[in-house]
Amino acid sequence: MDILEFSLSILIIIICLTYSTWWYVRYILWKLSYVPTNWPLVGMLPGLIRNAHRIHEFATDVLVETKGTFEFNGPILANLNMLATSDPANIHHILSRNFSNYPKGVEFRKIFDILGNGIFNVDSELWEIHRKTTMSLMSHPKFQNLLERNMWDIIENGLQPILDAFAERGTTFDLQDIFQRFTFDAISKLLLDHGPKSLSIGLPYVPCEKAFNDVVDALMYRHFLPECLWKLQKWLRIGKEKKLIQAWEAFDQFLYPCISRKQEELMHKTIKDEDFDLFTPYIKAYNQWTNGDNNSGNVQEFLRDTILNLMFAGRDTTSAALTWFFWLLAKNPLVETKIREEIQQQLHLKEDENLKFFKIEETRKLVYLHGALCETLRFFPSVAIEHKIPLDFEILPSGHRVSPSTRIVLSFYTMGRMETIWGKDCLEFKPERWISERGGIKHEPSFKFPAFNAGPRTCLGKDMAFIQMKIVAATIIYNYHIQVEDQIISPSASIIVQMKDGLKVRLVKRVPLMSN
Repeated sequence: MDILEFSLSILIIIICLTYSTWWYVRYILWKLSYVPTNWPLVGMLPGLIRNAHRIHEFATDVLVETKGTFEFNGPILANLNMLATSDPANIHHILSRNFSNYPKGVEFRKIFDILGNGIFNVDSELWEIHRKTTMSLMSHPKFQNLLERNMWDIIENGLQPILDAFAERGTTFDLQDIFQRFTFDAISKLLLDHGPKSLSIGLPYVPCEKAFNDVVDALMYRHFLPECLWKLQKWLRIGKEKKLIQAWEAFDQFLYPCISRKQEELMHKTIKDEDFDLFTPYIKAYNQWTNGDNNSGNVQEFLRDTILNLMFAGRDTTSAALTWFFWLLAKNPLVETKIREEIQQQLHLKEDENLKFFKIEETRKLVYLHGALCETLRFFPSVAIEHKIPLDFEILPSGHRVSPSTRIVLSFYTMGRMETIWGKDCLEFKPERWISERGGIKHEPSFKFPAFNAGPRTCLGKDMAFIQMKIVAATIIYNYHIQVEDQIISPSASIIVQMKDGLKVRLVKRVPLMSN
């Protein structure tokens, strides 16, 4: 072997060792880091696909490591580049300070096409009309009376008989399913004056009620799949798009007959004067939007979209929050004891008395329960993400540049788990963090606690949601003891943070102590 051959051999060995070392170091760094690798051509998509089943935890891992804001690079020409953020300054800027630069927009409406022209899907004048109409209805004195009457009617004739039956048999059941049925029946009765009775003995299958779960799963995937792929699935009627199409049909088959019946009642004035009518204001809203031009749309379609949006808000968010609440209570029995003591003291119950009824005004006395529900929503905000695209170029408070081609994903789920926002005890379940020194409810700014969104689009049903959750939670906690079965609990990869496989529990009815 001459000197040239020897030198060439040494050079090849050095190159091979260097290349191998580079790949080994890169592999080790990849294992130690949650940030996905940016590969040629496909970008960071492989890392996203690998973690699709745990998308919220994955986003949290990445955002915590990157100090709250992360630029995701998608495949070339796929239009999947995104900016994910959980930085409160960015949240405040996007949802409040520069609200006008971040409308829902065309891309949002494509993803959420099933919501039509409802309040969650529209901008500008129609959004203002929706918001004004809904605020007026919810602030009406008769609305509170209707809400209270409907809630206790469904508890008395639906929830309690079901829970008593499970308690007597000692069988395991899915508490999340019970809460979804409860909230579906409650919002249907409130908006449509129609009781579908999905929460009744035998737990009947109601297609519209179950369709909501398929929708929130499919809509989440639309955020991270190239538009051409999910549109192809829709055309072929396969995958999650097939379920979305079936859900759309189930909604229409449920809503349109109810809408026709209410319109018929209005035409023949069979609705009593003292009854609280939700339909007439929305029909007026439609006429205001179209200026009386019947060629610009269809009033039934408008009512369908309006009611479906409100049903999404009333069914999924509240049921998800209640499910996580009772799971967290099972892990924190001292919190449950404190809530039960508060209920007894504030509602003036005797030891030998079951909790059967209390007024909406009395829910405000349950401060510790309120704190526990807020703490639940901090960990598991019902709406996990928000999707925005700016109209104009600008620089966010974090220093990141965004343009009209930038898709921004706001991770509310991550925010509740960030030490920089909530302190070193951010992973502890502490209702006390929501109680002021004077013993009242401590309010946090919405850009820190966006469980009900923030800025002009803050949820109009926030107070209603707390009323419903407090009434249901107090009734169950005081009258029953829930035993959570041993199971793996994880959030679903969907827009609404539900439990992936439900919450399997057993129920024990609490027997009041007899007075001497």
